[in-house]
Amino acid sequence: MPSLLFCGPKLAACGIVLSIWGVIMLSMLGIFFSAKSAVLIEDVPFTEEDIRDDKNPPQTIYGLYNQVGINCFIAAAIYVGVGAVSLCQVRLNKRQEYMVT
Repeated sequence: MPSLLFCGPKLAACGIVLSIWGVIMLSMLGIFFSAKSAVLIEDVPFTEEDIRDDKNPPQTIYGLYNQVGINCFIAAAIYVGVGAVSLCQVRLNKRQEYMVT
């Protein structure tokens, strides 16, 4: 029977720690981008032409803020998936310790 174990216990634990940190950080960034925080304006991808050619520039910038916030939430969800895989690896490593071969 093939084993689903593909990383060791230390790598799996590191994956869990990094996933927890990534979920917290990216969720908070997503919240702040969705709230249109002025501090994060440098991280919003717009050019001067976006503002110059638009009749209602704040709505364009607000739309970009929302898009970046959604991207942060998507990245946080990916970190949740990586954390789940790492947790499964930790459990498989613990189970392998008790198996007699």
